[in-house]
Amino acid sequence: MACNKLLGFSFCFHILFLILLLISSSLLPTTIAKGFSIQEATVYDLQLAFQRNLLTSRQLVEFYHKQIQTQNPVLRGVLELNPDALAQADKADQERKAKAPSSLSTLHGIPILVKDNIATKDKMNTTAGSFALLGSVVPRDAGVITRLRKAGAIILGKATLSEWSHYRSNDAPSGWNGRGGQGKNPYTMDDPCGSSSGSAISVAANLAALSLGSETDGSILCPSDYNSVVGIKPTVGLTSRAGVVPITPRQDTIGPICRTVSDAALVLETIAGIDINDKATIKASKYVPRGGYAQFLKKDGLRGKRLGVVRIFYSVFGNDTFKRDTFEMHLKTLRQKGAVLVDNLAIDNLQEIFKDQSENIAIAYEFKLSLNAYLRDLVASPVRSLADVIAFNNKHPKLEKLKEYGQDLMLIAQKTKGVRELREAVLDMARLSHIGFEKLMITNKLDAVVVPLSFFNSILARGGYPAVTVPAGYSKGAPFGIIFGGLKGSEPKLIEIAYSFEQATMIRKPPPLRKL
Repeated sequence: MACNKLLGFSFCFHILFLILLLISSSLLPTTIAKGFSIQEATVYDLQLAFQRNLLTSRQLVEFYHKQIQTQNPVLRGVLELNPDALAQADKADQERKAKAPSSLSTLHGIPILVKDNIATKDKMNTTAGSFALLGSVVPRDAGVITRLRKAGAIILGKATLSEWSHYRSNDAPSGWNGRGGQGKNPYTMDDPCGSSSGSAISVAANLAALSLGSETDGSILCPSDYNSVVGIKPTVGLTSRAGVVPITPRQDTIGPICRTVSDAALVLETIAGIDINDKATIKASKYVPRGGYAQFLKKDGLRGKRLGVVRIFYSVFGNDTFKRDTFEMHLKTLRQKGAVLVDNLAIDNLQEIFKDQSENIAIAYEFKLSLNAYLRDLVASPVRSLADVIAFNNKHPKLEKLKEYGQDLMLIAQKTKGVRELREAVLDMARLSHIGFEKLMITNKLDAVVVPLSFFNSILARGGYPAVTVPAGYSKGAPFGIIFGGLKGSEPKLIEIAYSFEQATMIRKPPPLRKL
């Protein structure tokens, strides 16, 4: 505990693995027994291996420890390991022997990494990647962590991220934070996108079975797209944000980043629901389906779905004919699987939306207010306000690379005063969403819009709408995804669509092994 609280990550990380190596001269290979491979295994695969006594949770955690030891020094997807993960695994193994399989959750005994802005009341830190919060003590587990623990999931550790969820500076690169350094895309060794970069890097490279990320504007969808994994951005309020280092409660949402749609659906059904510490979950609970989200994993889920194609979003391809041809092929696949494509649609006020500065204005106000509230609630912390964070960065410029990256976004937020401009900005965004994306969906009776990443994530972010991204291909080795987005509460339809597409295409492939 003292190691995690007081010393740097690199030192603690290597001490932990020296201990592990002393305990066992060799950690687990990819194949455990009788040909079963953990590499790329889904939750259903792992649970079946548990039931057939081919695998234990301890072996699974040890496998991921070895993967992290081998690859993380290069990829930097994991910021901190949970020193209690093996004990949690042993507990899961004991429970599996003592209880009927039907009484255990689907995530029981499965390791999951969580983004380092999600509070865990244990021996790990919650820092949003910044040294300013190193040693802070959270009052309780985040709401989503409480649900994961109740389900018997093993909290494997904290994933890296773009520092302060990419709301420190416009100049800071995606995937970088002071504590962990620069995260790397395992396919290209360059931009992993952010801010949930470590969550996507880690599941893509098989450093964890599952992960959680958070999104304000693109922070689940973009890293999932860039790292060839599945990301679900839930309707705002569907999952609790309590105990999560905030940007804005109006747009922040917590969601799964996994290798498959089925794994992501299982995580979503575990973390969705009411949390008394997040009032937005009460209103959004009407969207949570009885029986969870796994029931929507249907191979024929595309049949009869009306999908809108807004061609302006495809202009992002530029001269990349491979991507353009690949998406045309995917549109053909969607039709073949029974979807009705409504092509050549347009969002009437798109130009107005992207000239509008309401989102930037609102986030600046809300970041200051919500971060100050989060910091005040901590049991102990080196910083208690945004002003304190700014002062910390000024005091430790080398630690936080202040000269290289600055803190312009934080400075803008700190200067905000009053609420009139905030109210006007929020009302303007609601108006633009109503006469734009919502009108498109309702007028054309669409179940979803199908687009490449492009700038569609900002449309979804402003209105709190959900989306699922699925691997769509590789252009010169660099992954890209396809996004299905819909109106609030449309997760069941989006999962049906995404799963059916995934099963029809099966595009994802693991990245090359990276090691020192």
